[in-house]
Amino acid sequence: MKFFVDTAEIEAIRELHALGMVDGVTTNPSLIMKSGRDIKEVTREICELVEGPVSAETVALDAEGMIAEGRELAKIPDNNTNKVPLTWDGLRACKVLSDEGRMVNVTLCFSANQALLAAKAGATFISPFIGRLDDINLDGMDLIQDIRIIYDNYGFETQILAASIRSVNHMTDAARIGADVATAPPSVIHQMANHVLTDKGLDAFMKDWAKTGQKIL
Repeated sequence: MKFFVDTAEIEAIRELHALGMVDGVTTNPSLIMKSGRDIKEVTREICELVEGPVSAETVALDAEGMIAEGRELAKIPDNNTNKVPLTWDGLRACKVLSDEGRMVNVTLCFSANQALLAAKAGATFISPFIGRLDDINLDGMDLIQDIRIIYDNYGFETQILAASIRSVNHMTDAARIGADVATAPPSVIHQMANHVLTDKGLDAFMKDWAKTGQKIL
């Protein structure tokens, strides 16, 4: 499973990239706002840092506006990915932009039918939002599983990009079900390394090592 980092914070991306943990980056208007940066400027900087796809979201609500914004954002390096919402206008924009050879990430997906439409429209990525479904007492992972079955049934090449990830359990479940990509905040990726038994074992090792009186360097 590929790891995308869901942030527009350059230093957080740089740290994880140095460890080989970044296969791509996703941003959205809220993350751009949080960064305090100009969308073109920060997207270009991320694209230069990361080799994989970097999603920059359009903000127009009509297809013509999304297409125009997508083309403008595509002037940024080749790994830039146009990101459009899963509306009829978004699907129209997806078809046009994908036919022009651009990578397109269709976001705000909350049903298998929506995911099917996005694949038919030529989406490179579909972004089902796990956490937001959990928020309304539905199991977001059920959606990931449904999309996986449907895409495999018909050989769609659209990649499932599990989004709105809130926990390490979301990451485990997405990998187990077979999501192609999971995009997560840097904090969640860091938490994946944590385990109470790892901490307990390391503490025991260090106490025993101290008793030996030895040094390696």
